[in-house]
Amino acid sequence: MKIALMDSGIGLLAATAAVRRLRPDADLVLSLDPDGMPWGPRTPQDLTERALAVAEAAAAHRPDALVVGCNTATVHALTALRARLEPGLPVIGTVPAIKPAAAGGGPLAIWATPATTGSPYQRNLIDTFAGGAEVAQVPCWGLAEAVERADEAAIDAAVAAAAALTPDDVTTVVLGCTHYELVGERIRAAVQQPGRPPLALYGSAGAVAAQTLRRIGGRPAPDAPATGTLTVLLSGRQGPLPTAALTYAEGRLLHRAAPVR
Repeated sequence: MKIALMDSGIGLLAATAAVRRLRPDADLVLSLDPDGMPWGPRTPQDLTERALAVAEAAAAHRPDALVVGCNTATVHALTALRARLEPGLPVIGTVPAIKPAAAGGGPLAIWATPATTGSPYQRNLIDTFAGGAEVAQVPCWGLAEAVERADEAAIDAAVAAAAALTPDDVTTVVLGCTHYELVGERIRAAVQQPGRPPLALYGSAGAVAAQTLRRIGGRPAPDAPATGTLTVLLSGRQGPLPTAALTYAEGRLLHRAAPVR
């Protein structure tokens, strides 16, 4: 079994680690775009062109499925990616976990990039899946970029700024950018109110990993031998896992379980 994941940077680490935990025997191909990152400020057409190039680099390794490990790329490029690659290569997108978060009850906040916050895309997700729950949309200025650089001071500042915009009565936070899952516990600590029940965090990585296996007819086998390989593509060129990735537990898990070849 071979599964590819794509993103402009290391936001795909959370989903990659989730796949690794479910299938330690799966070969993984990570296709990043350091030459073109960040994708967020790009026009939809430009972003789609970059995403197609990164996807085709991954597809050349003949994976069984391709995961778009980026919310922004899913919004703008998923249709084009599926038109180009399916049905031969199943393409799985990443969508914020609004529906399960709303099912837990209580006011919730969606932390997302400024470009996504308030967008028609996110508003449609809220209207479709929030089930009438009270939802606060919180723009997280600079957080994805700080996580990408593993800049500790900038991460702390961005998390604190977003926490200050989050209503005090929020009981649940949806992590609307895959980068944010890498600093989930920092977000929890910043938003958690004294004397209130533990804050619930909802990311997409686990659901994306499970959906990927379903799409290719696979089953979780967490006790399988840890024989899976890891291949990293950097704007189409084979290379090392970015140094910043090793700052996070998910990156260390991948490197420890399967050194980059």
